[in-house]
Amino acid sequence: MASAITDEMITALPAVTREIEQFAASEGWDRPARMFALVDTAELLEAEPNLADRLNQSSPLTPVAQDELPGQDLSEALAGISWPERVLGCALVQEILVLPPQAEQELPAEDSAARATAAEHPERREARLVAAVLRSGTQTCVLRLRQNSPTDPTAEGFDGDPDAEEGELVEDSALAPNLLNALHATFED
Repeated sequence: MASAITDEMITALPAVTREIEQFAASEGWDRPARMFALVDTAELLEAEPNLADRLNQSSPLTPVAQDELPGQDLSEALAGISWPERVLGCALVQEILVLPPQAEQELPAEDSAARATAAEHPERREARLVAAVLRSGTQTCVLRLRQNSPTDPTAEGFDGDPDAEEGELVEDSALAPNLLNALHATFED
């Protein structure tokens, strides 16, 4: 039987989400989307004591990387995911394009046309989004703006290294409401 979600786990979710973002950053940019299962650290150590030296034992939650989701429609992939009871939450890392608010309002309604328009927009910014949820309904998001855009060598601050230090980090529990809802749905029967 799975552990119950504790107040300590709820409090730890933002830190675990930042930890996942740091892990993704260590792999560099231009990566496919990837899921992480969030499990009870004490329960994981009990089942796998040989992991003790590799886990952050000060955190009540441990992210466990799942397979990447290369080339799949994300909504289809998420619709096909369900978690065993011992998984207390999940997180998704994906790279996205961020546009200024005015440009977002001008996007076409159709999804593929909107993506194509955003990809060509001169004010686009690349970002890495990590959205995380717990079965209890708790949620958070972290967004890391990419410092340099490898597609635009004329951009201010471009130094030729697409994997240079990342830019600004934004944390908000409601950054990606549709994605958060889709992640919550992976826990529904």
